[in-house]
Amino acid sequence: MKGKIQVFAGSMMIPVILLVVAGIFIGVGAAFANLENVNALHLGWLIKEGNFLHSLFKVFNDLGFMVMRFLPVFFAVGIAFGLAKKEKGWSALGGLVLFLGLNTVINTLLTINQLTPDTTTIEALMKDGYSDVDAKNYNSLFGYNLGIFSYNMGIFSGLIAGALASVIHNRYCEKELPNALSFFSGPRFAQILNFVFVVPAGVILYYIWPYIGLGLAELSNFITASGLIGTFVFGAMDRALLPIGIHHLIAFPIEYTAVGGTMTVDGTLYEGVRNIMLAQMGSPSESEYIVRNFTTGRILFHFGGLPGAALAMYLTAKKENRKKVASILIPAITTAVLIGVTEPIEYTFLFVQPLLYFLIHVPLSGLSYVITEMLNVSIIGTAVRDMFPNLLQPDKVHAISLLFLIPAYFAAYYFSFRWAILKFNIKTPGREDKESGIKLYSKKDYQLQKELAATEEAVSVKKSKHTDQINGIIEALGGKENISYITNCATRLRVEVNDENKVESDQIWVDELDAKGVIRSGKSLQIIYGAHVITLASQVRDELGMD
Repeated sequence: MKGKIQVFAGSMMIPVILLVVAGIFIGVGAAFANLENVNALHLGWLIKEGNFLHSLFKVFNDLGFMVMRFLPVFFAVGIAFGLAKKEKGWSALGGLVLFLGLNTVINTLLTINQLTPDTTTIEALMKDGYSDVDAKNYNSLFGYNLGIFSYNMGIFSGLIAGALASVIHNRYCEKELPNALSFFSGPRFAQILNFVFVVPAGVILYYIWPYIGLGLAELSNFITASGLIGTFVFGAMDRALLPIGIHHLIAFPIEYTAVGGTMTVDGTLYEGVRNIMLAQMGSPSESEYIVRNFTTGRILFHFGGLPGAALAMYLTAKKENRKKVASILIPAITTAVLIGVTEPIEYTFLFVQPLLYFLIHVPLSGLSYVITEMLNVSIIGTAVRDMFPNLLQPDKVHAISLLFLIPAYFAAYYFSFRWAILKFNIKTPGREDKESGIKLYSKKDYQLQKELAATEEAVSVKKSKHTDQINGIIEALGGKENISYITNCATRLRVEVNDENKVESDQIWVDELDAKGVIRSGKSLQIIYGAHVITLASQVRDELGMD
């Protein structure tokens, strides 16, 4: 069960990538579609109302908001795709079919029970005896999904549809039927069953969602009322759950659903802090981003804390090993600062001494969320890649305190890590008695890479070396026959094997296959590689002949 939860958490990151693109399009589009902002940037001579450039930026802005408007649909397709073990395209189609089907069934039942757009307005409900508050709460349960009047389930409708579609697909996509019906065998049979299962699923949702929806509203109110204590718990848990790969499950509802709160921006209701901030980015009438966004705290340890920890590990390493240690730490820190993927540096010290992670990093990261909220920091993004919109609309940003908070966090991590490493003689990279523990990127590897890029012969050698790594991964997993399922999230290969005893040791993965570490949970494994894992996973699947 734990392995399945981890796979589900990883699959949720597939549609989330669209929000990264949406943020860029909204940030650029909103900045230059707003003529007041254009004039403030002294670009009024170039961008004028209705001209080509102004229209182009409005297109960018609308494309970004399109992602937010249809996010439940993207989740239905993305989750079904990510959880499918084979024939992923058919599963993705099933996710879309079930999304539309669930909402159609609910719409039919609502209509039968005389719950329509007209009878569920606040005014109509108050005429039927609802109080003002009860009418607003009940009205919030309803909305439109691709033009279908149904419950307003947000991305939960996509999660449910995608998960159910993948279960049906994985169970029946290889079903063989008699010769007379053979055309409907395999994934086509799974599509037929989607129409069968959508009826009871839609009926169940019709009756239970009002309770779930009102429960989510209560949970949102609790989180809002919990103040800074709730903020600290969220921030600490976000990091504490990272090692088992389910940290997305605590952050996800806050960022993308009503659990994180709701806000009306320019007449449209948005759910989740990430969606609210993107809406504020694209709004000409909003003057600032929300402060209680449960994300800004990451800036302190992305830009300050983790670089401080890296410097402590570098300076406490043996002098003869420092160059090699730097070759590990510099790419990891660069990834954290530029992209926001922190796992490479976090796993660098997690696997050598978990106490560094859980007794220093987790509490300090939780505290970072509290500090930024206390000082009213409101800014878009937690890595360099996300920061560009802030430059275009600086009036919405309140972040002057980051100028001293980031250095303060650098110092806090540096001195905490240095003290712990020296006090307890922790064998961080470069302090081991043997060199093998710090093998990741060596000078020889770097020189070989430069030589390989120089000539055609080098290209073939590079391909050979790459093929060796792909084949090595497959062999380290016990061979092709031992691999039942393989996918990836942002930084990890997520694998299901038939026999966990056939999988090579962690030392082999780190020393010979360039992994940062391995997490094992029975037959479920997570092999941490970093941001390039999406390409690596695709190449492994190609070698295995998997979709």
